[in-house]
Amino acid sequence: MKNQNMKLTAMAVVTATAFIACNPLNKMVKRQGEVNYELTPNPVEMHGDSIAISLSGSFPEKYFHKKVSATVTPVIVYGENSENFDVLKLKGEDSEAEGSTIAYEKGGSFSHSAVIPYKAGMETATVELRVSGEFKGKTKDLDPKKVADGTMITSKLVMSSDKGIIGADKFQKFTMEDNMVEIHYLVNQSNVRGSELTDKDIKDLKAKLKAWKDDVKMEFNALQVSAYASPEGELSKNENLANERAESGAKAVQGILKGSKVAVPEGEYTSATGKGEDWAGFKTLMQASDINDKELIIRVLETYQDGETREKEIKNLAATYTEVAKKVLPELRRAQCNVVMKHNNLTDDEIKALVDTKIDSLDVEQMLYAATLYDDLAKKESIYKSCESIHASDWRGANNVGYVYLMQNKLSEAKAQFEKANGISANNPVVQNNLGVCERLNGNLNGAMEYYNNASGAGPEVAQNKGIINIIQGDYADAVSNYSGVNSFNAALANVMNGNNSVGAMIDGGDDKDEAVSYYLKAVAAARGGDNDMMINNLKSATSKDAGFKAKAKGDVEFIKYWDNADFQSAVN
Repeated sequence: MKNQNMKLTAMAVVTATAFIACNPLNKMVKRQGEVNYELTPNPVEMHGDSIAISLSGSFPEKYFHKKVSATVTPVIVYGENSENFDVLKLKGEDSEAEGSTIAYEKGGSFSHSAVIPYKAGMETATVELRVSGEFKGKTKDLDPKKVADGTMITSKLVMSSDKGIIGADKFQKFTMEDNMVEIHYLVNQSNVRGSELTDKDIKDLKAKLKAWKDDVKMEFNALQVSAYASPEGELSKNENLANERAESGAKAVQGILKGSKVAVPEGEYTSATGKGEDWAGFKTLMQASDINDKELIIRVLETYQDGETREKEIKNLAATYTEVAKKVLPELRRAQCNVVMKHNNLTDDEIKALVDTKIDSLDVEQMLYAATLYDDLAKKESIYKSCESIHASDWRGANNVGYVYLMQNKLSEAKAQFEKANGISANNPVVQNNLGVCERLNGNLNGAMEYYNNASGAGPEVAQNKGIINIIQGDYADAVSNYSGVNSFNAALANVMNGNNSVGAMIDGGDDKDEAVSYYLKAVAAARGGDNDMMINNLKSATSKDAGFKAKAKGDVEFIKYWDNADFQSAVN
């Protein structure tokens, strides 16, 4: 019995030894160095909130046994942690396992894509492949193979430079007031009759000038005179007649200004222009008249382009022309004189004084403008709150209080104010933008983008706010589009992430050009572009402004090619 057991044991050992000797997994392990693997990108990159990889490779001839199956698992290892990507399953030609088939005689290639969420710490990592083969229920692991470093997280540098929009004032430092009077003339004459200077429009002008004499806010700005001749007589004479009427009309009004003691500055403040025959005015008056055959006369006007021919044809309508001569032509013999007065608004000092003493005397535009005269946020808030209370029907008061809260990072208070403004002016683009900023800062990217899409026309700030979300979500082409024409850190970051490393001017032209992170981004762009000197110079500037960038650069795989470079070591140590 004892001899029999020994024989059985010996047979088992022989059988196991034979299996091991014939197990194709052993040969695959032995030849594992002949397998090609490539993972892109390398280093891996974070885009949006994820890391995506593409794995490709090939097996040599007579390597992948027909009855073998294999599982390839890409693993990112960071610190003491690791995360598995989705596995790739492969099989031999006669295997019944799941997976892509690899030929034995010819060998074969494979490809695989996978995505995992980015987690803090993955910036310092490696990606390795863990391959396990299976043959007749037995498994064997190949040696882990490093295929990439990781992870580029440059997109996380995006600045929270979200831009709220103020409800702008429409305050004007001054306004121009037209005061038009007409002086009419007798046929073929250019002298101003005394009776013309007693007409109602002249009397009204004199009354205004008298009232303005002691008003320091009113000042003369210009006298504009345009004079015309009625379309009768020779064309050349009418041209001269219109010029003479312009001159006499200007002198008459200048006399009125002088008599009213209106200060007229020296210089070219008067323009007197003769306009010749007034056919356009003739047509307008004809259309408004009750003259018989007026439609016929208008057709004559439109048929003949030559003025003398038109006049001759109209005169041929004898009876009708008599009415025209009485009712229409006298109105065309005129000089139109416009006295332009400049009404100055409150000065900045006057507005400030009223803010402190009688703010309720300011109209809404003056009040909104007043807030722009102060840098102190507390003062702005006080003025906007007064505006919100006194001019409650205007959305800008509530919106602008919210804008101040936004600048103070009081998000809940800001949002409440913007919602109030939205209640006053529903779907106002400016308010929609500001509500979007609140949502973005609270982490609701989709909600913020919805608001921004409703904010069309509010201003260039909307596109830049969208650009921030584009960068965060990895939509770099859209980000570049939304930052088109903008010089800023985020605009440059969007371009770098989209493959454009020529961003120096874009950063240097922005308000944040002197920030340490701006120099750091220029160093990253230079490293990507292979410009060693530019990289080192900007890295030194970044670390001199913020020493924290030394440690970051040491572990940032953006600079992995330079980690052993002496100049790089000098910049980060």
